[in-house]
Amino acid sequence: MTTMKAAQKRAQAKVEYNAFLAGCPSRQLLDRISDKWVVLILCALGGDDDSGRPGAAHADAPRAMRYSEISRLLAGISQKMLTQTLRSLEHDGLLTRTVTPTVPVTVSYELTDLGLSLHHMTRGLRDWAQTHMAEVLANRENHDARTS
Repeated sequence: MTTMKAAQKRAQAKVEYNAFLAGCPSRQLLDRISDKWVVLILCALGGDDDSGRPGAAHADAPRAMRYSEISRLLAGISQKMLTQTLRSLEHDGLLTRTVTPTVPVTVSYELTDLGLSLHHMTRGLRDWAQTHMAEVLANRENHDARTS
């Protein structure tokens, strides 16, 4: 019986990932990245901020953001949810957290190359949702009218 090195095991497992199988770890990843807050955080760090704020001329360019900037941009997210989501994204290697020893301490978040590759996909989801929202709302109204 031959033993496999760690790299060989990872390569074999990569070939075997199938999200349709109940025990596949890619299901956990899909669960995480399909969360609305994950999508919005990735879009924010990816430079998709179209809030019209001064300095937004660099839109579409990924940039580091402080916690407070992200919090202000994502209306409705609780401090607990933002902290948990940022930690999970850092754990998965999608963003980096940089602590600068100032008074007070400055913490910034920035997409990694892996996070940037996912951002390109989440940007499309966000754009699609914003573009087709009126149509979806009309379909909901029609469906509700038919089923009432």
